[in-house]
Amino acid sequence: MSSCIAKKELPQNDFIAEENPKLIFLNYTVKETSNGTKSIDFISKKITDGKARNNGNKYTKTGSIGDLKFSQVDKNARNLHSVFIKNPLHKHLEFINDSLQFESKALELKKSSLFLRLQLHADTENIIISEVTDSLQNTRPIYITKLDTK
Repeated sequence: MSSCIAKKELPQNDFIAEENPKLIFLNYTVKETSNGTKSIDFISKKITDGKARNNGNKYTKTGSIGDLKFSQVDKNARNLHSVFIKNPLHKHLEFINDSLQFESKALELKKSSLFLRLQLHADTENIIISEVTDSLQNTRPIYITKLDTK
């Protein structure tokens, strides 16, 4: 008798285990400017003790054109961790119409609020928000949030 066992690689954790893990909560307003680019206004940040739970499909490892990339960088601008979120100005709405049929509409917003909860890397100095500009994942920086955690 013989058997096969499939070896499945477990995902690697992006963060080194820390004694006192921190979470950062960030609030922004995202607007589309008159020339079609995105503008971001900072509202608030809060850093607290804690460990992030699984964010499901809110954050992804890759993005599409128009999506936002959030990069935690250290004092030397070295990337420590990055996540992508779908374009907050493009919303998909599902509803039941008058005929009791499901319908889906894509909405193009001029302004939207943006709330993030991220596991904070111990060496993070800044969080850089960039917009994905092409299919090669190139980005254009939009906003830098400076952290005063030290």
